[in-house]
Amino acid sequence: VQLQASGGGLVQAGGSLRLSCATSGLTFSRYPMGWFRQAPGKEREFVGVISWSGTSTYYADSVKGRFTISRDNAKNTVYLQMNSLKPEDTAVYYCAAHRERYGSSRSLSDYAYWGQGTLVTVSS
Repeated sequence: VQLQASGGGLVQAGGSLRLSCATSGLTFSRYPMGWFRQAPGKEREFVGVISWSGTSTYYADSVKGRFTISRDNAKNTVYLQMNSLKPEDTAVYYCAAHRERYGSSRSLSDYAYWGQGTLVTVSS
């Protein structure tokens, strides 16, 4: 199983970025997919999750209304559209596949497979 996150980079505050997470080796359409992030010196935290069908999404309060998760099951890829970026959004962003088909939890331990992360830096 491989999850490959990409799309990170340097952006000014107020800007946008779109992250992608391409997967292989798993039946992608069966898994809810989550995004997490880890800022320097901080613990990894939940950003959001999308159901296996793509019909439901849940977000952390800190990103609600600014970030949007979507997925393309035909391409085995999940996306994170980030708008109105703030310096405090600076972090390494990770995608992950949930253990259970109907899961939507925020707990890291409920996610079975993880990507390698992509760095997002937001300058003020």
